[in-house]
Amino acid sequence: MINIDALKAIFHKSLKLTHNESCLIVTDTVKENIGRNFYDFAKQITPRVKIMVMEPGLEHAQEPPDEVAGEMLLFDVQFLITDKSLSHTKARRKATEKGSRIASMPTVTEDIINRCCLIDYDLLRQQSRELHAVLSQSSGVRVTTDLGTDIIFKIGKNRWFGENGGTFDYPGAFGNLPEGEVSFTPLEAQGTYLVDASFPELGILKSPLSFKVKDSFVYEIEGKQADLVRRRLDEAGEKAYRVAELGIGLNPKAKITGYVLEDEKMLGTVHIALGNNLSYGGDNDVPLHLDGVILKPDIYVDGKKIMSKGKFAELQT
Repeated sequence: MINIDALKAIFHKSLKLTHNESCLIVTDTVKENIGRNFYDFAKQITPRVKIMVMEPGLEHAQEPPDEVAGEMLLFDVQFLITDKSLSHTKARRKATEKGSRIASMPTVTEDIINRCCLIDYDLLRQQSRELHAVLSQSSGVRVTTDLGTDIIFKIGKNRWFGENGGTFDYPGAFGNLPEGEVSFTPLEAQGTYLVDASFPELGILKSPLSFKVKDSFVYEIEGKQADLVRRRLDEAGEKAYRVAELGIGLNPKAKITGYVLEDEKMLGTVHIALGNNLSYGGDNDVPLHLDGVILKPDIYVDGKKIMSKGKFAELQT
């Protein structure tokens, strides 16, 4: 059962739905029970509420049915509560461009909502803006771990996500719930990273996956489950091997559960994604976006260490 206080925080502190606005709940047959909880709560705020239930997608970033995409252009506030992510779809981007405020919640569970969405959104916004200010004014980020990660990202002019810390109170606001990350698509990536926490559909990893990167593309994957990852990427095509995102987790209540939606928000982690980067202003159009979560990283911004083994050294987070 979803905690009523968590729903209040989501609707009143994060999306800030008002009586005069319209609200759309997009869900699927896997997450329909959660979707209907949101629908019922939204009806207490505004009479202009609609729920659409679709069949689950096959991959993250797969486009929704045309009927759903059309409805997404008509509502002020939207929740995308689905098994596969709609975050990196053209339908979501078009709705955002029209000014809709959207929270995407792929793979979400009642436990994740109750634990990670009932947070201090004002504090998270403050911390996210502080981290965004440091990163956006720099030229490069280096991430290392004791396990062997050593990868450098060049920062370009593409779009950022998460700088407002889950406060979606302006036209065109978009992000995940639970929130708690600052992320961007790198202009260039070089090096090696080892995913040791979790990976989509593999859950919590028993042994790490190693990815070697040259000129922003993964050219080698090693580990006990590497064949499964390569198969997923090969099915989507060569573009799926492109490094699409670097994100830094900030949510103080998130933990490693095997659900990347939560795992990537955990304070003291970073995540590196492969595949679609269109939502960040990139041009890599592929129906796949896979985030690998890394524990206890060291993070250097223009050579200055801001995180040591998962603990912020300079930022007051």
